[in-house]
Amino acid sequence: MKVLDAKTKAQVLTALCEGSSIRSITRMFGVGKNTVASLLIDAGFACARFQDQALRNLSCKNVQCDEIWAFVGAKDKNVPADRKNEFGVGSVWTWTALDADTKLMCSWMVGNRGADAAHEFMQDLAGRLANRIQLTTDGHHVYANAVEAAFGANIDYAMLVKIYGESAEAEKRYSPAECIGARKERVIGNPDKKHISTSHVERQNLNMRMGMRRFTRLTNAFSKKLENHTAAVSLYFMYYNFVRIHQTLRVTPAMAAGVTERLWDIDDMIKLLEEYRAELAEEKKVENRRRIERSYSEYGDALGGRGVKF
Repeated sequence: MKVLDAKTKAQVLTALCEGSSIRSITRMFGVGKNTVASLLIDAGFACARFQDQALRNLSCKNVQCDEIWAFVGAKDKNVPADRKNEFGVGSVWTWTALDADTKLMCSWMVGNRGADAAHEFMQDLAGRLANRIQLTTDGHHVYANAVEAAFGANIDYAMLVKIYGESAEAEKRYSPAECIGARKERVIGNPDKKHISTSHVERQNLNMRMGMRRFTRLTNAFSKKLENHTAAVSLYFMYYNFVRIHQTLRVTPAMAAGVTERLWDIDDMIKLLEEYRAELAEEKKVENRRRIERSYSEYGDALGGRGVKF
């Protein structure tokens, strides 16, 4: 794999953060596909690890949650019979939790859309908050039990249940059903009706679909591996939370939420990447050393303990 110079690495990482596809990046910068994919995975996991530590003790007040669909490898109808129901092949969902005031993406998770995923997601969100919040979700039925299990009574929680009717363009392919209304339902606590909304998180999910090539509908720009998909999402949210200035806030969401006091840039993300790769290299050295020790020990046992000492 080619070792990139600092300038090219910054260019490639910027293009990845802006949602360019791997193949388009190879054409723009003359870098191998495997090199770009390796950079994506390492940078994505480095950013995921950093944000897992940084996004703690958050003082959010009004959080909105939603899920966004994508697929990996193939759409459900095209998944081979021997891989049906295998997670990471076919439909995957990204669960998102957005602070409506600071626009910080507090928590996200790539998984299926079932009850277990909802419970895991809500437990993670609850562990990042420093105070009682008002939470709004859509009407997806798995939320109610998951929220109660994660927060108990220490939350003001409401659902915004949208009502859909027949679209005027129903005969056209891919035309969505028309939303003809919404119903606000109190579930736990005493949520303020004027803050029962999912508009901000739904708009952010639209940003994801427009800002990451692999989320674009009706194209062949889908993720081929779950590892790549997860890394791309983590990289996107690192860039969104810490680097890109929000037009309304005039600062980054992380600055607005008090997570950081300064504006980050691509060089800061590269530093995280290099630290992560250095740790991986050290772990690999340690594992190789242990493997050699095991092999010599086994060889020594085969000799009846007559040789091979360190």
